[in-house]
Amino acid sequence: MQSLDQQAGQAPVASQISSISPVQADESVRRLQFTDSVLMAASSAAARLHQRLFCEERHDACDDLGERRSNEHGLVSKWRQKDKLKTTAVALVLCLNIGVDPPDVIKISPCARLECWVDPLSMQPAKALETIGKNLQAQYERWQPRAKYKMHLDPTMEDVKKLCISCRRTAKNERVLFHYNGHGVPRPTVNGEIWVFNSRYTQYIPLSMYELQTWLGTPCIYVLDCSAAGLIINNFKAMMEQRQQQLALQQQQAAAAGLLGSGGGVSLPDPMREIIVLGACGGNELLPQNPDLPADVFTACLTTPIKVALRWFCSRSLLRHDGISKELIDRIPGRQTDRKTPLGELNWIFTAITDTIAWNSLPRALFQKLFRQDLLVASLFRNFLLAERIMAASNCSPVSYPRLPPTHQHPMWQAWDLAAEMCLLQLPALLADPNAEFNPSKFFEQQLTAFELWLEHGSADKKPPEQLPIVLQVLLSQVHRLRALILLGRFLDMGSWAVDLALSVGIFPYVLKLLQTTSSDLRTTLVFIWAKILALDRSCQADLVKDNGHLYFLKYLDAPEAGISAINRAQAVFVLAVVCDHHPKGQALCYAANLLQVLLKWLRALLPVLTTSSGNILLVKWIYICLGKLADNQPEISRAAFDEGASDLLAGLITAQIPELRAAAVFGLGSLIHSLPGRTVVPDPAAAAGAAAAAAGSGGEQLQYLEIIVGSYLAKG
Repeated sequence: MQSLDQQAGQAPVASQISSISPVQADESVRRLQFTDSVLMAASSAAARLHQRLFCEERHDACDDLGERRSNEHGLVSKWRQKDKLKTTAVALVLCLNIGVDPPDVIKISPCARLECWVDPLSMQPAKALETIGKNLQAQYERWQPRAKYKMHLDPTMEDVKKLCISCRRTAKNERVLFHYNGHGVPRPTVNGEIWVFNSRYTQYIPLSMYELQTWLGTPCIYVLDCSAAGLIINNFKAMMEQRQQQLALQQQQAAAAGLLGSGGGVSLPDPMREIIVLGACGGNELLPQNPDLPADVFTACLTTPIKVALRWFCSRSLLRHDGISKELIDRIPGRQTDRKTPLGELNWIFTAITDTIAWNSLPRALFQKLFRQDLLVASLFRNFLLAERIMAASNCSPVSYPRLPPTHQHPMWQAWDLAAEMCLLQLPALLADPNAEFNPSKFFEQQLTAFELWLEHGSADKKPPEQLPIVLQVLLSQVHRLRALILLGRFLDMGSWAVDLALSVGIFPYVLKLLQTTSSDLRTTLVFIWAKILALDRSCQADLVKDNGHLYFLKYLDAPEAGISAINRAQAVFVLAVVCDHHPKGQALCYAANLLQVLLKWLRALLPVLTTSSGNILLVKWIYICLGKLADNQPEISRAAFDEGASDLLAGLITAQIPELRAAAVFGLGSLIHSLPGRTVVPDPAAAAGAAAAAAGSGGEQLQYLEIIVGSYLAKG
């Protein structure tokens, strides 16, 4: 039978020693003798302790933890978008031809006339067209102010081509938005072609989606505000699938000709993966002409959702008999970005409700793509849910690709109606007296109560709490923030499945931003939440370091307040240990922030009074582990730790009665020794063997730890 060295394709150890210098050979023999001595002691100890089994409760917990981690390996980092995009170029194409109705449209009287909240018949056609275009751009800028906007009004095909090519050049690899208003041209053809004009505006010219997509490229989002928009989506999809088949055929022909080499063909990506389409209605539907709604109700829902939602609600509510008119709604006080004002609060509630509807209706992957990848796309799809609700009342069904399930009858819309009604009831008094006090909505408070009830009865086997997206929105409010954080912490404590759900719904940017707050009442809960997050996904360490979030936990650990328990400080140390875990940048920044001195200070304070019932064991254990992670493969930090006396503090608990403390102490000391610069010290084999035998005779487990230390000595010998 071959030796292990021969099986590995190497020369035996003896031949290796003979091929080197006598000094090196003597050194190698000493190491082999040392290793043999330790192994003999280990074998002897194992023979005496063969009846001792790992049967205590903590050993079962460790086995369960390992199994759970292996099962959850696929969960980690799925919540994080790998290909996050943003819309950087917007092309606005309006084919209105004001004053001339398309030949296939029969308008009722009265009918909807407003375009971008402008009556095109109230001014000269050219002026009206220009005003509508400016308003549309302003409405989009509300959602994406940094994008480059380019517009063509009543364009020709050549105008559209130049516009699209220019937008793609501007966006480079980012997303382009193409908005098409076809209210002044015929409905799309059965082949999915849209219409533009000739240079003299005497003919309608068809424009195929194939050409349009060739000019725009990918990634791209199309907003099609025209009748029979579903025809465009269906034909667009069929066209892209045909293109993929052509590419596959070309690839097969190239493979047959030997042009692809022996590696074979390459799988083709989904041609529609980077394309998003929003259409105003189905393939056999016409745009609604309800005079209570604007003519471009689909665009209005996408770009001015609060205004159109309140108008639509009021037209169907008894409030219209109480003096609440369209003119009054247009004067609602406040700004959408100020959550303390009526308009801002309504916008905040609307965002929370539409997010919740999407979270509870869509598959997780689709929710991530549409609502967490691109800010403009997320806003448009939130508002698309409103468009579906409003236009469904007019027997019109907005369409999209990717296709969304119907949501216009979701029960959360009733919560929106209640919030809108409570706000509109106060509107006359607020407008009559500028000093009148606005009574905030109870919406978020009620939703937190519902979430709390779920926590009392929910579990991993039950349906996830539908209020989870609302809880994240409440984190933006100073009034309910503490309660929301406490409830969120209770939810995360239910298991790693809960942490994964919270991350996938979008908790991360919220809790990361909260680390910038100075409120002392949030610290303990925030530390606990971050410990739960990092226990599931270590990759978040890079985000913490990037925003100097590690300083928050270092300050919490070193805070002099007596009210902070040892368990809470241990959670902070755990977070810092994860920040340093195989992360050189995190190690350097934590060391520069004096983490080493803080850890040693706590050890010097805790070790003299440490007992099995002192309550500080968990904190001491994680301090040892954090010291090891901080110094791991960092010679400068390791040398500084030795100079500060860290080795003496670590060695003091190698013989501790609690196995976890012994293991943590050995890990920390082993990391320090292993990371020392230029270390060539090899311990005396006889002394090490004697220590091993003594360790085996006194307990058994210490033998493993001694071998770890010996291994650390030999690692760089």
